[in-house]
Amino acid sequence: MNAVVRKSANPVWLILLLLVLGSNLVLYRTEFGGTVLSGASEAVVIGSLIDLAIVAPLLFLAWRRAITLKGFLFGSASGLIVARFLIPAEWLGSYTPITYIGFAAEGALILLELVLVVSLFVYLPKIIRTTREDQKPLLFAFPAAVDSHIRSHPIVHAFCSEMLMFYYAFGAWKKKPLPAEDAFTLHRNTSHMAMQLMLIHAIIIETIGIHWWLHEKSLVLSIILLILNVYSVIYLIGDMQAVRLTPAVFGRDRLYLSLGMSKRMEIRYSDIAEVVTEEEALSGKLSKDTAEFIARDFEEARPRVLLKLKEPVYATLLMGIRRPYTAVAVRTDEKDRFIRRLKNELDCD
Repeated sequence: MNAVVRKSANPVWLILLLLVLGSNLVLYRTEFGGTVLSGASEAVVIGSLIDLAIVAPLLFLAWRRAITLKGFLFGSASGLIVARFLIPAEWLGSYTPITYIGFAAEGALILLELVLVVSLFVYLPKIIRTTREDQKPLLFAFPAAVDSHIRSHPIVHAFCSEMLMFYYAFGAWKKKPLPAEDAFTLHRNTSHMAMQLMLIHAIIIETIGIHWWLHEKSLVLSIILLILNVYSVIYLIGDMQAVRLTPAVFGRDRLYLSLGMSKRMEIRYSDIAEVVTEEEALSGKLSKDTAEFIARDFEEARPRVLLKLKEPVYATLLMGIRRPYTAVAVRTDEKDRFIRRLKNELDCD
């Protein structure tokens, strides 16, 4: 149910995209462009429509290395909408109805997203029932239950993430992490919770101080800032609760790793190629392809275990976005017991 983050392609595609958009902007919004249009306006307008509805979407998808029919159609619709506002009406002329296709497509997309959001709430009782029957930690069980009942879509991922955040922030205060042989905490020997509380206090003080001053300058900006700060506090509280209630857990065939709302990952034991525990090997800088499950601390925290994977495994980030990693760095509160349990699972696999 998660969107996927792909590595960016060659920056040449981005440069070409900026050239296409920039040339069209110069063409219709500068005096130089006006002199060009006076000679062959109809041919130039047709070229601009092709640029914005076909060429620009393809260049963007090539840059993101995610060329799909769905992405191209969405990009084409967006390009037609841009053309409607970029190209002056006197030049667009008889081609104006073509741009309405973009508005119709975007409207259909918004309607589809609304249907998916409604379906999420319609199926919510079944989703909750499925979640309760699942033995996985809630952070993993709830998204899996959503997957089993609703079609995968980014808007669903976002709502799922927000629902988990509000649950942990307001509905999990009476919950207690159950001590178990399969669970290993990541935060107790760090200052992670203290740092989160410091951030919450800083946001509250900043809100009180700046909100009243900004209220006199701009009512709209003060309200926007207040909403963002309230959301930030709720997120930090939810993240603290998620960290507290969701330790690393050894399942039947996989390891469940999570660090609050920001990152979670399921790793099959069969996907682990090597377990690195030597301090010298762990003291170096971690690569960008390494997922870090290391709670924040006032001092620089180093991993205690590095799992090298046989092939990339996806981690789920904020809003259900997914990113592949080839290694996983973990810092647990009980290093020796964690390593023994991990090696035991690998030997049994």
